[in-house]
Amino acid sequence: MKVFKIKQSIKKAIVCKNVTSNFYRKDNIFTHIPKHGDVAIFQIKELGKHTRMQSEDGYNAFILPGDLIMAAFGNRYASDQFEGYIPAQPMKEYHMLGQGGAIGVVASMHQRLEPIGPTTLKLIGYVSTENGEVVNSAVWQDKKTTTMPTLNGAKVILSLGTSMDSGKTTTAGFLSHGLMNAGKKVAYIKLTGTVYTKDKRFVKDCGASFVIDFSDFGHPSTYLMEEEDLLLLYYALLQKSLEHKPDFIVVEIADGLFQKETSMLLKNEEFKKTISAIIFSATDSLNASMGVQHLCINKFNVIGVSGVLTISPLQVAETSAHVDVPILLSDDLMNKSIADRLTL
Repeated sequence: MKVFKIKQSIKKAIVCKNVTSNFYRKDNIFTHIPKHGDVAIFQIKELGKHTRMQSEDGYNAFILPGDLIMAAFGNRYASDQFEGYIPAQPMKEYHMLGQGGAIGVVASMHQRLEPIGPTTLKLIGYVSTENGEVVNSAVWQDKKTTTMPTLNGAKVILSLGTSMDSGKTTTAGFLSHGLMNAGKKVAYIKLTGTVYTKDKRFVKDCGASFVIDFSDFGHPSTYLMEEEDLLLLYYALLQKSLEHKPDFIVVEIADGLFQKETSMLLKNEEFKKTISAIIFSATDSLNASMGVQHLCINKFNVIGVSGVLTISPLQVAETSAHVDVPILLSDDLMNKSIADRLTL
């Protein structure tokens, strides 16, 4: 076994921002079975969907064939993009599953991406300690946070939706802006998804005083995480947020209600106890009606519907006729009176 020095010219993905090792090894590329968070050096073979990669400083750097990148293995669930997995055996070719540096092998893709396909990669070697141990990005979580932290009066508001791109992040951002206008201190947590920090940066720009997501603990994604691990991640993210003494913590969960991790969390009694209210984002009236009904049956306090449907007056009218909670337009979310709705 021999380790090599990493060259400065390698582009480091944001998921690897906490990785400090300067070594890698290449004798194990066809023997080591990669796992969630394992960090490696890859060479870009052919560009596909991803032509840029979010670097460790958050900059979206262009990537070109032949470039060397540092990224981490992770699964991905994205109904409008890729379904991809960490392979169960070493492969000759890997795929970029997300712009933040999640790497795996594509299992399926949205039809519109089929002419383009994924960006393909060759594994050059695994980032390692000087002693040759494979470095894993997902080891930075505070292991001392093993129970639900005390909220100390902070209210947790969930931003949920019907699917990817239903408006959850916009809802979270505009809500944060409204609460800021009301003089409230807001923290934002992106609990699940695939690494890419655009969402938390948007909410920060909207007015949240503190933002954090799963990738801050080195997770390339949360897809297929075990329920216990997901809860521990939630505890740790809450604890970090509570250190900033917020009045409200806005928590966004990726994808739709039936997605594996979302469904798992919404059924977990320990998780449910922390939630004060939900704003549900939907793409149309039927989705809004069914989503609100599903959440109310499961005894959640849904205080409003927002999301993509609110840009269509016809959808707003149709939804209002079939849903018993208010429709919250962007102006409603950004108005300081939103704080009163959340403190009733």
